Amino acid sequence: MRQHQALWALGTMSGTSLDGVDAAMLKTDGQTIFEIGKTGYRAYRAEEQAELRAALGKWPGDAGVAGATTLVEQAHLELLSEFDGAELIGFHGQTLAHDPRGRGTHQAGDGANLAEKLGLPVVWDFRSADVELGGEGAPLAPFFHFACAKWIGAKEPMAFLNLGGVGNITWIDPNRERPEDDGALLAFDTGPANAPLNDLMMQRRDQPFDRNGALAAQGDVVAGALELFLDDPYFPKIPPKSLDRDAFSDMLDLVRELDDADAAATMTGMAAAAVMQAMVHCPSPPARLLVTGGGRHNPVMMDMLRAGLDCPVDPVEAVGLDGDMLEAQAFAYLAVRIANGMPTSGPSTTGVRAHVGGGTISGA
Repeated sequence: MRQHQALWALGTMSGTSLDGVDAAMLKTDGQTIFEIGKTGYRAYRAEEQAELRAALGKWPGDAGVAGATTLVEQAHLELLSEFDGAELIGFHGQTLAHDPRGRGTHQAGDGANLAEKLGLPVVWDFRSADVELGGEGAPLAPFFHFACAKWIGAKEPMAFLNLGGVGNITWIDPNRERPEDDGALLAFDTGPANAPLNDLMMQRRDQPFDRNGALAAQGDVVAGALELFLDDPYFPKIPPKSLDRDAFSDMLDLVRELDDADAAATMTGMAAAAVMQAMVHCPSPPARLLVTGGGRHNPVMMDMLRAGLDCPVDPVEAVGLDGDMLEAQAFAYLAVRIANGMPTSGPSTTGVRAHVGGGTISGA
């Protein structure tokens, strides 16, 4: 097997939940995880969240995008300047719009600007090449999830579930040698996760999210609304497949007549039910489901998953990983793969026609 250069990479993630910027150091050659390093977080203030939310669904040149882009770059610069020892940066940017079968994908933030100001090579624009070759452009963490499965010593097929703004799942056969091997991976978006629930909390309670599932715990899942949600044609669609943050914006209409607690419980149940629907598509039942992203902090969500699935469901901390930083670590890992000329997505993860290593390297 070809030897690749091991690097300390600093990865970033600013997700669709719009809470802030994560950053994490990782030493890897793009195949093996050698060491997990320092992490950091820079929260978006309320007015910054409002500016980013106003830019959602917009494309380069649209009103509000330039300001949001400047905000994203400045927030990343503030956080990344706190780190030492990075040889390479993986900069994801902030997804504002994602329409792989239409206009493409739009992540705000220019990696070339960051490279100039930080004096380090920056890998960015991770998704465009995949979309241009017919892929969904998402999810992109699966190749890193494969490395994590190796790192924790998994022996049986397992899955990682990321419950961010949108949910996505990666099914892994850790007995394969490389993530690009046939049968190693299947990945796709399960459906909405935290984003619509966060929107509900902002509309109803002027709160950014349902902390610890406290409001949902006071309510009941309304079966009629849940059934209407599950009638969406997205769920039986064969993966790979992906979603925009607001693809299920009608969820708010489905709970409009419900009181706050029942609405929160029902939307939490919708996110969990979407994961249950996703299990039908796995090549074999996973022996374990490890949950990352903000949803794992919601005990109501986790209890619903445990009740509805036939395998153990645990936060990734149960195996020594950091669920708040896994996606930032993923973009550190992917940056090194790109620097070493390796693919970052393939037919079984994004539906792209061939394995592709997306990304632009600036400042190299």
